Amino acid sequence: MNRGEICLLSFPYIPGREQIGKRPAIVLADTKTGLIIIIPLTTNLETLKYPYTLKIKSSQKNKLENDSVALIFQLRAIDKRRIIHKIGDLEESILKEIDNLLRNLLKL
Repeated sequence: MNRGEICLLSFPYIPGREQIGKRPAIVLADTKTGLIIIIPLTTNLETLKYPYTLKIKSSQKNKLENDSVALIFQLRAIDKRRIIHKIGDLEESILKEIDNLLRNLLKL
């Protein structure tokens, strides 16, 4: 998996407020340990009211069916076996915006 790829993943049920079910996510890093670091996406544009979110417009490059929101505050590591298939690739300019939000969120 490469940084910036958008993949359809299967998120298991976890009690609480985490995303669940089949949904796209942005790959941030392949840890080379069987895990990847991802940011889940949602089509619920209402989530833009929360900090550490970013709107991603559907495009020919990212191949998202709908405009989506990157839930940067839900950054997590998941097993690669949860990948269903690759959807597309994130635009470099959006990836840079995500990097800036991550630096702020993680106080880097």
